[in-house]
Amino acid sequence: MLWDDVRYFLAVARQGSLSAAARALVVEHSTVGRRVDALERALRVRLFDRLPRGWQITSEGRELLSLAECMEEEALGFERAALGVASLTGKVRVSAPPLLVSHFLLPKLKILRKELPNIDLELMGEMRFANLARREADISLRIGQPTEQGLVSRTLAELEYGIYATPDAIAGPASEWTFLGFDHNTFDIPQKQWLEDFAEKRRFVMRSNDLFLLFRSACEGWGATVLPSFLVQTTDKLVSVPGASKLPLCPLCLVMHPDVRRSPRVRAVADLLIDIVKKYTNTFSA
Repeated sequence: MLWDDVRYFLAVARQGSLSAAARALVVEHSTVGRRVDALERALRVRLFDRLPRGWQITSEGRELLSLAECMEEEALGFERAALGVASLTGKVRVSAPPLLVSHFLLPKLKILRKELPNIDLELMGEMRFANLARREADISLRIGQPTEQGLVSRTLAELEYGIYATPDAIAGPASEWTFLGFDHNTFDIPQKQWLEDFAEKRRFVMRSNDLFLLFRSACEGWGATVLPSFLVQTTDKLVSVPGASKLPLCPLCLVMHPDVRRSPRVRAVADLLIDIVKKYTNTFSA
């Protein structure tokens, strides 16, 4: 029996189908089926009933599921511990909100090639929080404090948000202003509700889950929207909308798993990110 086969069993159990498990593992669905078949042969136990609408875990598979999850935790712990004896060579994954990556971090990370030439950086721009216990990332830059237990967090800066529009978009009476908002699938972030409260019954001419699209639409004069100051500073087209109350500052946090923090290369990249944010702290306020 191979541990890797157990990993495929867990993916199918969690996702409920071969195709969904394959997408989660970034492999072909035939690979998932082959590995689960191999595990069933090794254990001499049928783990799933193959049904037309998906794979249904059997009672035998359900009994083994918690033990498989324990194996996974041990394997991930071993992997994290191995980072602690690693050198300043190898890959480091950093997860952060897409706009923070593209409009703040990326232009300033050239120094990494000079100071840490043997580290390969993997930057992941994503709105969701990466699962650090499962090694989805080594370092996570998050807007807001982490809620998971057992993580190490450090607040690097306070992000300021405001409601912005072009001067032409707010030239008329305030009752006629139009707005650009987050769609209903967007997480319930404070900025979303703040904008809704300020707009009251005024019209939202567009909604999106893409903050950059809202930014570009505001620059084109579509209406007013809520934006972080570091993004607004990249253009001279937008002005602060009068009458909007201040949104409480949002902490920008660097988050790691305590096991991973012992890795020399992860620690080196974390220190570099900390220095960059400190150097450009004024970028995060208007």
